[in-house]
Amino acid sequence: MRITLNGEPRDVTAARLTDLLDELGFGDARVATAVNEQFVAVADRAGVIVAEDDRLEIVAPMQGG
Repeated sequence: MRITLNGEPRDVTAARLTDLLDELGFGDARVATAVNEQFVAVADRAGVIVAEDDRLEIVAPMQGG
């Protein structure tokens, strides 16, 4: 299916957000996630199903200042 990931079109196969994170290489990484501009908490990711044309944002925390 085709989604938009961080503003870029991307073809993926996984539908569940947790599986999609694994597919994209974020597996156990500490990241923030949003689907269609709605924040998704870590505890809620397994219940989120991603659909065609959904917009995902995956952001890793950065140190510095």
